[in-house]
Amino acid sequence: MRKVALFLFVLTLSNSFSQQVFKKKQSLLGSPFEITVVAKDSIEADKFTSLAISEVKRIENLISDWIPTTQISKVNQNAGIAPVKVDLEVYNLVERATKISKLTSGAFDISYASMDKIWKFDGSMKEMPTPEAIKKSVEKVGYQNIILNPKDTTIFLKIKGMKLGLGGIGQGYIADKIKALLQENGCSSGLVNVSGDINTWGTQPNGEVWTVGIINPMNKNKVFATFPLIDSAVETSGSYEKFVNFNGKRYSHIIDPRTGYPASGIISISVFAKQTELADALATGIFVLGIEVGLDLINQLNGIECIIVDDKGGIHASKNIDIKKN
Repeated sequence: MRKVALFLFVLTLSNSFSQQVFKKKQSLLGSPFEITVVAKDSIEADKFTSLAISEVKRIENLISDWIPTTQISKVNQNAGIAPVKVDLEVYNLVERATKISKLTSGAFDISYASMDKIWKFDGSMKEMPTPEAIKKSVEKVGYQNIILNPKDTTIFLKIKGMKLGLGGIGQGYIADKIKALLQENGCSSGLVNVSGDINTWGTQPNGEVWTVGIINPMNKNKVFATFPLIDSAVETSGSYEKFVNFNGKRYSHIIDPRTGYPASGIISISVFAKQTELADALATGIFVLGIEVGLDLINQLNGIECIIVDDKGGIHASKNIDIKKN
């Protein structure tokens, strides 16, 4: 899924404050990564940012399905053959992912990596795949075939050729882990942005809260809402750069893992939650579920809110968000 960077508003601070804001940008996980910390000096800031970058690499080497030596890759390599013992951290993440799959009726599914890549969004597609090819492309997908054994912390994929991909939840998980790690190491305030998965803690040196602005992808020069993030997270994802049009209908690059057909109707979604991991996974699920069903789901979850931009530029919000006030 394409992650959309949020506009971040960080106030220019006076030298009268003993603490300062330090930012570091880097490309990690094949995506933009930004860590913002409040520290007394550049030495302390470097310590915090180094911890954050090391944590990204540590988790990547556990859960990436692109690195053949990771535990998730070992699970994929043994699909249909044998269970694989994994660290409790990896096991718990996969278990939480399957719970979100149930919550979203399979619209979010980490076994999406099992799909055949029959849709091309690079301009080369001239016609839609056949219904038969689309149906066949998701034959190996299904979170119900992920077998978890809590006693031995093993993961087994029942179908040979089945694969797990944590791209729809892993970046959010990393943002949460960085926040926890830096707090444990004395960083009282900061903001981590893992390619659109943002989590914050504390306040800026002048007491102001961290604030994010949401743009409408149909009008990138205009911010239509700003929100304070008080020890909380937001994840913004979009499909407005990768899509195809057939018979007057716009198909996004985000595929429904249940049917094999691309999601349609939504071009951008922002989900607000306490944990970035949850916001990340729910954003993917809502993209697939669509506006009406997605908003209905969010409105039933305590502490979760969202803003959706449809493919006509219309803005939709969950019940506790009043965009007019922002």
